[in-house]
Amino acid sequence: MSDLPPAERLVKLRALEEWLAWQLGDTRRKIRQVEADMERDRKQAARAWQEARWKLEPVRGEGRRSVLHRGGCGIWKGEHGFLDRQEALLAVEDESLSVEMCPVCNPEPALRG
Repeated sequence: MSDLPPAERLVKLRALEEWLAWQLGDTRRKIRQVEADMERDRKQAARAWQEARWKLEPVRGEGRRSVLHRGGCGIWKGEHGFLDRQEALLAVEDESLSVEMCPVCNPEPALRG
C-alpha cells in the first residue's frame, strides 16, 4: 500500500479504520449478549435450586405455627436457611415445631412425592 499516492492511501486507511471500528462495536455487542445470557442462566439455575428446596418461616407471635414454604414462594422472603427434602420432612414430623403448610405455594405434594 506504500506505493500508492498519499490521497489513495488515506482513503484506504479510513475505510480500514471504519471497518475495524464496526468490528470492535460488533465484538462488544456480542460480549454484552454473552454476558447477559450467562446472567440469565445463573438466575435460572438459582431459581431452579430454590424451587427444589423448602424454607421454614419461624413462629411469629403467640399461638401461631411455623409455616413451611416452597423455596420460591414469595409469601415469606427468607433468602437463607433453605432446607432439602429430608430436612423439611424432619421439620414436619417434629411435633414440637408445629409446622403448617403454606396455603399459597402448597409445598406438601412436592414434599411427599
